[in-house]
Order: sequence, then C-alpha cells, then structure tokens
Amino acid sequence: MAGLIKREDIDEVRQRTDIKEVVDGYVTLKGAGLGTFKGLCPFHDERSPSFTVRPQVGRYHCFGCGEDGDVIAFVQKQDHSSFHEAVEKLAARIGYELRYEDGGTGPSREEVGRRQRLLDAHKIADEFFRAQLLTPGAGEARNFLFGRGFDRAAAEHFGCGYAPQGWDALLKHLRGRGFTDAELKLTGMFSEGNRGIYDRFRGRLIWPIKDIAGDTIGFGARKLYEDDQGPKYLNTPETTLYKKSQVLYGIDLAKKSIAKERQLVVVEGYTDVMACHLAGITTAVATCGTAFGTEHIKIARRLLSDDGTGGEVVFCFDGDAAGQKAALRAFEEDQRFTAQTYVAVEPTGADPCDLRQSRGDAAVQALISSRRPLFEFAIRASLKRHNLDTVEGRVAALREAAPVVGQIRDAGIRPAYARELAGWLGMSVEEANRAVAVAMKRGAAGPQAGAGAAAAQQGGQAAGRPAEAGGPGVAAGPASGAVPSYHRPDPRDPVASMERQALEVALQEPALLSGAVWDRFSAARFATPAFQAVHDAMRATGPGMVAEPARWVEHVMHEVPEPLRPLVSELAVVPLPASTEEGVQKYCRDILSRLFELQITRVKADKMGQLQRLDPAADLEAFQRLNRELMMLEMERRSLRSDA
Repeated sequence: MAGLIKREDIDEVRQRTDIKEVVDGYVTLKGAGLGTFKGLCPFHDERSPSFTVRPQVGRYHCFGCGEDGDVIAFVQKQDHSSFHEAVEKLAARIGYELRYEDGGTGPSREEVGRRQRLLDAHKIADEFFRAQLLTPGAGEARNFLFGRGFDRAAAEHFGCGYAPQGWDALLKHLRGRGFTDAELKLTGMFSEGNRGIYDRFRGRLIWPIKDIAGDTIGFGARKLYEDDQGPKYLNTPETTLYKKSQVLYGIDLAKKSIAKERQLVVVEGYTDVMACHLAGITTAVATCGTAFGTEHIKIARRLLSDDGTGGEVVFCFDGDAAGQKAALRAFEEDQRFTAQTYVAVEPTGADPCDLRQSRGDAAVQALISSRRPLFEFAIRASLKRHNLDTVEGRVAALREAAPVVGQIRDAGIRPAYARELAGWLGMSVEEANRAVAVAMKRGAAGPQAGAGAAAAQQGGQAAGRPAEAGGPGVAAGPASGAVPSYHRPDPRDPVASMERQALEVALQEPALLSGAVWDRFSAARFATPAFQAVHDAMRATGPGMVAEPARWVEHVMHEVPEPLRPLVSELAVVPLPASTEEGVQKYCRDILSRLFELQITRVKADKMGQLQRLDPAADLEAFQRLNRELMMLEMERRSLRSDA
C-alpha cells in the first residue's frame, strides 16, 4: 500500500483549490452578499437555498441540515470516496504532485482507490472508442451518425465512439494499460462466460455517459448490424459509478446553460440530446434507460436553483402512446418542483432528431417553444379517453380530470384550469369547480382520492357529478350487481335546488307534462345523480300515467332504486310555494320553463365545446351547421322566456 500523503501537501491542495469552483460542478451558486454564495443543499432536499459557501475561508455550511466542511470533505461526500482519494482527485485537478510519507510518488495503478481506478478505466475506454470511430471498420457507425444529420465535428463534440466487432478489443487494450481482470469486472464494460470476461459492447456505436463533473462513468451502445442478437440500445449495468436513476446523459455539456437560462429540457435519447444541442437547445439532457425520477429531480433542482423564483423543466416526449405515458409519469413527479413544468410534443410524433433531419434546427427550436404546461397536457390526455360528444362521456371525463386540476399546487392557477376544463368539456364553470373541490377533499382524505376517477372509468352514474359528502352525488361507483348508495342532495346547490323543484312539480302536477311538454321533460338531463335516477324512473313509467297523479307517483316509486323511495315520497308531498290554484299553475309552468331553459343552456354549452374543438378550415360545413344550431337554440331559449 502507498504511504500517507504528506500533511503539508494536503494543506497545499486545500489552499490552492477554489471551493466555489468545485461546488459549482454540483450546485448552482448565487451571490448572497460580499464573498458569500448560496445554493440548494446537495446533502438534503430543500426548496429554499440554505447551503452557503465562503471561498475566502474555504468552507461550506448548510443552515438546513447542518452539513459543513472544507473542499476535501465536500468531494468525499459527493463522490462517496475516502479522504485519500478525495485529496488525490483535487491534486490532479490543479496539477499538483503529491508526496507520500514513504518517499514514493504515490500508489501504483493497482493500488489506487477503487473509484479512481474505475474512473481511469472508463476514461481510457472512452478514448479507445473515440479513436475506433475513425478506423475503416467503423463505417456503419459513421453512416448511422451521418444519416441522422451528425457530422464529424458533432461526433467529436459529444464523444461518440465505436466498439469494434470481436470479443476482446477493449479487454486487450485495458489489460495493456495495467488493469486486472478483477478490476475490469467492476466496470460494467465486460461480460463473463466460461472462458473468462469479454467485451460487453461489440460492433456498436458508443456514447460516453458522464456525471455532472464530466467524468465518464458508463456507456450507451446502439446496435448497427443485423446479426447482433442484443437489444437495440445497450447501456452499462449498475456499478458503483453508474446508477441509472442518478444519471442524465448530456448533463456535463448542459449544466452551464441550464443554470444560466433556468431551463432544463428532458428528451428521450442520445441522438435527441445531440439534435437539440446542435439546434441551439443546449439545456437538453436524457435519462438512460429509466423514467425521470426523484434522483434526477434533485440534480435538476440544484442546477436550476429551484427556489421558487423561476425556471422551467420541459419534457419532450414522442407523440406515441409510450411517449404520453412517459409524460404522465413525469407529471406524477411534478409536485417536487417549484419550477414550472411543461411538455413539448410534436403533432406528427417526430422526435427532436427526426425533426431536425426533416425540417432543420428551427423546427427543433419551435418544438420547445410550443411547450404546454404539464398540467394542461395531463388534463387533455385524460379527456382523450372519453367520448366528449355524449353526456356520459363528458361526465366521466370531468370525474377523471378533476383530481388532476385539484393537484395543482398554485392556488392562483388552479381556478384558471378549472375554467379551461369547463370550456373543453362544454360544461359550466360551477360544475367544474364543484368537481375539483370534491377531488381535493378526497385527496386530502387519503388513499380513496382516486375513487372518482376509478368510478368514471367503470361508467359510474349515467349523468351524475362526482360525489360530495353531505351533498349531491353518488358515494362511489357501485360494484357490479351492488345497490348504489346515494347522498342527499345539498340544498345550497342552486342547480340541485332547481332540479328538485322541477321534480316536485312533475310528481305533484303531472297533467302539465302532456304533449310537447312531456317530450321536453323526457329529454332533460339532471346533473344530480339522485334526481337523475328519479327522472329515469319517470321516463320508464311513461306519459300514459301522467293523468293519474296517484298511480304516477306509485309507479315512479316502484321504478326508482329502493334507497331513493323516501326521496320520491318527500318530493311528492312537499308544499309548493303558492296559495291559489292559479298561483300553483303559474309556479309550475315557471319551474318547468326554467328546467327547459337550463337544458337549452347545457346543449348550447355542449355545442360550443364542439365548436371550440373544431377547426373551421378543416370542416367548414360542420362549423356552419353548429353555428346555425346555436342560433336556433338561442331563439328557442328566448321564446321560453317570453312564454314564461
């Protein structure tokens, strides 16, 4: 073993190393007074920066978690290395030659710390692969790059390389540089068989994967030949250096731009990162064979100084089902950011690399500029799963989308998205706000928060709203064959109150439901599930019974679900607010007119929603037809008011 590093050399390395420059490789620091810099602590998750660096004294301290130390301690903790290894790394960084107590010049390569040996092996392998890309045997790799719009300069900038065909090209090279098989097994660059270890990457295009400090810690490899039986992309397996949940390809190239522009663009692959950077989007990175998760977010937040003062994360995914699924996984992690999160999806489904090839750099820039808030994307994705041209589909869509709106942490933005949701569905803002409020209440209650969306997926009540404890609605979507459980409608709800009055009139004065009035009444839809069930029972009874009030109510009672029979009884006997027969008739006609006007308003809203979703240039005939229908509905509404 090598001897101890001389104390004076340790002191010299500590004094010569600028602690701010070292910390800047991991954390974005901002000036916080004369000679003081602050950033988000790399040792614990925080939203407000409490990690403070004072270069003048060579120290850091976190006022949040209490971590502190000098530059050597910082490197030890960040790299999970020993004191010895940290000093050697810092000495190499400033070009200082260390001396050891045993009089030597330092340990041999075999005696270097395990991490540094692994880094050395990766660095040499990286250089080897790069050199191989220029050899005659790498023609397929060069053709692949050229075919995707990447020239030699681009390949050099991103460190692209080539793993030769054969079993031991890299193995021989690293053995020749003094690495033992025992060491090489730990790198992840080799597989092991009955005859020993052999190259993991063979006949493939290579990308070096680096950590935030710029050290190569793994590789990504793309298949080039048809006879290669391996996967299309093959990455380094998990090692002590390479942990895919903590790796972002391109972070070493993007970190300065990310910190400067307060933007992080997350794409799906190596070529997408290359295309974005070459198109001027130098904040692009990619995950390596895993979803964007918690550890990636920690890296992103440190670089963005995600302290609530701005910044944005843009997820750029393919437009296919897998890409949308990835975007929604990212949405699940959104609450860990204080930066705004967005999604950029090209309508044709092209990824940034394809887009740059077909339409140039400007198209890639336009794609990122067209980003939409991640919440909007998640909401619209949920709406696409439903038929918005039917009442049932819109109600189910509302039930599924409301919890998404309810998750928006910004209380100023949430109501705006509720209004947007109402517009997309062609519903009233009040309905959307009620659904969001219910979803938030359920979310606060615990694991049952998703029950409304699940009920919507199963069908739920045909025209019901999400349930609200003590208010209108259904408690949950009933299981197959189960009796639904109805909540008593909230009397403070103006829509529920009007619907109740209409049912009172219909049950107590059925003679008014003759002819055209019955047709209007039968076509009506009630927003309150309990009232809709009563209305369904009336329609099932049919207009033949309306001339006989007693039998009418009896038949309706028979048709409704058993839990609602007390409600029908109550509706049938509650006093109507009029003191004379003429007054009763006038009241009843007014209530029915209000019901019919509400139905017209809802139909208008539905058609307005269709109109908003329609592109006039693509379907002018449908656009004109909807406008005519809206005009007729408005005339009908005015006629109802006039008659009333």
